[in-house]
Amino acid sequence: MVVTLMLIDSSTIVQLILSLSGSTVVSSRPAAHSSFRMLRMSTEYKNINADTMYDVLHDPEYRKTWDKHMVESKDLGALNPNNDISYYAIRCPPPLRNRDFVLQRSWLQTQQEYFIINHSVFHKQCPRRKDYIRGVSHLTGFLITPMGKGCKLGKNIILSFIMIKRLEKAAENYRSWKQFNRPGFKPWLYPEQLENRISIQDCIRDEGDEVSTPEDESQLMEDDLQLQVQD
Repeated sequence: MVVTLMLIDSSTIVQLILSLSGSTVVSSRPAAHSSFRMLRMSTEYKNINADTMYDVLHDPEYRKTWDKHMVESKDLGALNPNNDISYYAIRCPPPLRNRDFVLQRSWLQTQQEYFIINHSVFHKQCPRRKDYIRGVSHLTGFLITPMGKGCKLGKNIILSFIMIKRLEKAAENYRSWKQFNRPGFKPWLYPEQLENRISIQDCIRDEGDEVSTPEDESQLMEDDLQLQVQD
């Protein structure tokens, strides 16, 4: 089985930024009604099926074993069978300060496609922390399409160059890991397994809640970053 995983629909004309060895391609297009540019990275895997890729991208406990940039994560609870809210903190290369996010994730699985998308939201259990800059995700997402054998993967973050190989290894090892770690527990597939429910009132920002982080790192240049490539 082949899987296609794409960030944005390919019907819009895009600018090709980079074509790497094999099938990895990076492209860009303007975002509607915004000065932002949408990025899409796609690559092909030959032996990863859609179900496994979907599980690996969802499973928060397994992510702790392969996501080397993650410092902390926790599920805050579910809004409904296809939406949850979680906290995610990541390590950034110095001199950048580490970032954290509060994300609403939405997903849908059909016979033809699998969707996972997220964006930043507010939650009272996760106020800003002094040791992190609160990041904002406007839109991140995956579209997984089965296509025979192998898989095609698309993402929209700069770390994807490193994560492509790491995600492939994670998918190859997922089944063997899962059989010893709550093998039947997949609330993204079985909503009756959802353990915590979120009150919508906890997602409403009070007047006194801070909206943005005052730190400004816009003057930093690429040469300032102390990048560390991990296998």
